[in-house]
Amino acid sequence: MKANTHTNRGTTRRLRTALGSAVAVCAVATALPGVARAESADVGVRASGIERVSVATDGAQSDGSSTDASITPDGSRIVFSSTATNLGDTPTTAADRVHLRDRRTGETRRIGGEAPLHPPTISADGGYVGYPVGWMQSDLIRLHQVRTGNTIGHNCMAHNCEMSLGAEGLQLAYSRRFRPPEPNQRITVLDWRSNKSYTIDVIHNTAPSKPSLSDNGGFLAYQDGEEQDVFVWDRSNGTPAGPIEGPAKAATLVQLSDDGSKVVYLSGSDTHVHDTRSGTARTVPNVRGVAIDPTGRYLLYAPHEAGGPALVLRDLESGTDETVSNRPASAGIDAVSAGGRAVVFHSTADDLVPGDTNGTSDLFVRSFR
Repeated sequence: MKANTHTNRGTTRRLRTALGSAVAVCAVATALPGVARAESADVGVRASGIERVSVATDGAQSDGSSTDASITPDGSRIVFSSTATNLGDTPTTAADRVHLRDRRTGETRRIGGEAPLHPPTISADGGYVGYPVGWMQSDLIRLHQVRTGNTIGHNCMAHNCEMSLGAEGLQLAYSRRFRPPEPNQRITVLDWRSNKSYTIDVIHNTAPSKPSLSDNGGFLAYQDGEEQDVFVWDRSNGTPAGPIEGPAKAATLVQLSDDGSKVVYLSGSDTHVHDTRSGTARTVPNVRGVAIDPTGRYLLYAPHEAGGPALVLRDLESGTDETVSNRPASAGIDAVSAGGRAVVFHSTADDLVPGDTNGTSDLFVRSFR
């Protein structure tokens, strides 16, 4: 089934269907053996603690730089990229590799042996890890099953593939940009369970962007980079709705919440959170939205002003803010667990937890309770 994108800014269609309510899942909050952890009671509205997670299973700190993390909705598993040689079961050469940290068991393992072209992502149930790698004349998506160690390979048939996973990992969305002189970008939604795929052609798009898939694979947010429009595709009828930001704005997609209720996008110096149920948007001024939690309630953002916190978590219902990091820090999408109970980020700061002496970028989790 193929759907063509509308690139006329004067045409706006609102979503007609909403997903069901999200399930709030508690994040793991207990300290793990061998993990350096710091506590604070005055960081935000809730008491919080911070732990370093880019460590080996025995607690040894990483000998390389770790970035690009994705956390499961329950906060139990984190997948990330690292140049470390000492985080897997056996030593390896210093090169960018995918790693999985299980916060319940304290185990850190290396996933596969290839360098990811884009940040890895983990399915909502924690069962699958996906990432694209270079392969011959095109990119190949690796889908790794955590329990068995088996890997599925899917050929993108093009370069510049960026991907998003559904809840069970077997729903996959990826974008690919064709070689010149073909200017188009194509987004494919693949469901391995039903052996069906759906494609969306983004016409005359010279700026590929990562799509964002809801947990059940029913909704997909994506961007027409050339037109700077954000659309939401409804699988039930195979049509895109949008541009959701209206005809007068240029927008950059950040993320669709796992439950499909919110779409975060940037426009100008502000962040906007579009409610797919009501068709309205809330503006969070003068900040850069980074990620949204699976329920669509908690927004992670970076303030534009210098001298304040690097990362802040906002409760969109109460309007309250909680500081994630006062030190220089960065995060990607899928950085917030359900209910805003855990936020994963990376930082080169050496005073976030005791004993940080490796002098490189580490991954940390701020837990709220």
